[in-house]
Amino acid sequence: MLTCCKLNHLRGGKRGSDRVQTEELFQARRPHHCETQMNAALQDWRTPIAVLLPRRNFPYGVGDKNYERPMKRVLVIEDDKDIVELVRYNLEKDGYQLLASGDGVTGLAQIRKAPPDLLILDLMLPKLSGLEICKEIRKDVSLNRLPILILTAKGEEADRVVGLELGADDYVTKPFSPRELVARVKALLRRAEPGAPSEKLLEIGVLRIDPAAYRVTRGGKPVAMSTLEFRLLYFLAARPNRVFTRDQLLDAVWGTERFVTPRSVDVYVRRLREKIESDPQHPSYMKTIRGAGYLFETRAS
Repeated sequence: MLTCCKLNHLRGGKRGSDRVQTEELFQARRPHHCETQMNAALQDWRTPIAVLLPRRNFPYGVGDKNYERPMKRVLVIEDDKDIVELVRYNLEKDGYQLLASGDGVTGLAQIRKAPPDLLILDLMLPKLSGLEICKEIRKDVSLNRLPILILTAKGEEADRVVGLELGADDYVTKPFSPRELVARVKALLRRAEPGAPSEKLLEIGVLRIDPAAYRVTRGGKPVAMSTLEFRLLYFLAARPNRVFTRDQLLDAVWGTERFVTPRSVDVYVRRLREKIESDPQHPSYMKTIRGAGYLFETRAS
């Protein structure tokens, strides 16, 4: 087999006797079936190594001109063009495809026409606010799993909590670090991936929780639910009658790259109660254990 060192040396400039020696080396060691390919490749000393060597020695996709890694599509709805360009530069540099819209009405229409893999959303938008867009997305069964990252100048905790209550998955306040923004985008997209095959379907009382489809039904009727809402519900329901602290839930559901506070768990639990409980004020499933945390109660079921 022709080594990379010899290839680099031969590409450096010597073309006389070295070229003959190289052809002899290929003649002696190349597989018979790629003779035509090798002869053609030797006519051009700039041919990539992945083409010169038998392709079976490389991982799938290397040297394959038809292979393209699918790009994740991120939509930014933001009326500040400078911020859009900053986000565009950093995400495209990291391999994402970035789309942009300057107002809420156009942005929501764009989401419905061609849903992205992730939405970065400003709260203060012309024509339609970011909070209204959140509500519209979470009401739509075909869109409610879309990860939403709030990007806003409102840094007060009350504003962040309202955003989370209306369906956002995470938030970044302006001014922000581009590296932090990219890290949060990656974390949200990872959490949006479907559950592992080992996760089993759960049927508890009137609830049916399907991790393969990220689908929840209550009494046979579908329940609109974001990815993080589903992950929190499934984690608790798969471990019934056990108390988990807020920090334990953050580690298990949000992961080590979490950027939210323990208060966010309360917001998500409240949202889940409104969706799966007959009486959210007196829940049958999502119970609060004061001073300890939360549990998913199945004994009553």
